[in-house]
Amino acid sequence: MDMTGLFRKFVDFTTAVHDVKYTLTKDVKAESLPAVQYRILEYLAVSPPVTPSEISECMHLSLPNTSRELRKLDEAGLCERIPDTEDRRKQYIRLSDKGTAMMEEAFAWIQVRFEERTGPLTDEEKKEIERALDLLQRKVFY
Repeated sequence: MDMTGLFRKFVDFTTAVHDVKYTLTKDVKAESLPAVQYRILEYLAVSPPVTPSEISECMHLSLPNTSRELRKLDEAGLCERIPDTEDRRKQYIRLSDKGTAMMEEAFAWIQVRFEERTGPLTDEEKKEIERALDLLQRKVFY
């Protein structure tokens, strides 16, 4: 397969990833949070700690909008700010204990849906999927 064909398969794959993620997460009841706040918490759950600028870039939000949403999450006790020890102007954001518990509950719900979607998998199929995901992580999503 040439690189153009491989790239087109990749585009199809990433589109499918977005569709599946939407399907798996669309009914997750995360304390009735707006979708943007849930997405921020989900990002914090897999990428802690991060700066507001990193959240803004990843979520495709303006920095003022990101700051506003982070303030709301902070007020709800779902995330916390950690000052940088070397640069007091810089802050890192991570989930609070309450936010971690909420995301663990959300991920448990999503895992049930994931398992329903995949159906029963043999040990070899699980290993094959894990190897494919590891390869994608190393080569594409690093």
